[in-house]
Amino acid sequence: MQLKTTRCLIRPFERHDIEPFMAYRNDLDWMQHQTFKGLSYIEYENALLGEQSLQHGMQLAIIDQATDELIGDVYIQQEGTTYWIGYTVTPTRARQGYAFEVMSGLIRHLTDQGAKTFKAGVLGTNAASIALLKKLNFTYLTTELDEQIYRLDASNI
Repeated sequence: MQLKTTRCLIRPFERHDIEPFMAYRNDLDWMQHQTFKGLSYIEYENALLGEQSLQHGMQLAIIDQATDELIGDVYIQQEGTTYWIGYTVTPTRARQGYAFEVMSGLIRHLTDQGAKTFKAGVLGTNAASIALLKKLNFTYLTTELDEQIYRLDASNI
């Protein structure tokens, strides 16, 4: 899967993305609200460059088209016409509208491909992510374990 937004390219990870990915994923203060963190180069390489599918979940790189640098990543997993989505932006690009731009583009793209519903799980302490989901018109659905689940009906887009 590959998709362009105004400033970004969303594409599969490449080997040269692993080290910049590790730089923010292994920053445990920045990643306090995320689960996929703190791994070794080999573990990330296997996860990001190995076999991925929408049914089992896939992690995609967010690339700044102007600089060709990795600025974050998205996670997508398909369950029928429902898509679970997640996102992370590197601290140096936070609060610059990248996550909103990328998630808006991804949601439109997947809706065009037949998606009916989107879901995202977020820790209740992650105020920035909750604010982004609300800006994207997601609504709170339930809490499972320690995650709040938000939902977006594609017909509301």
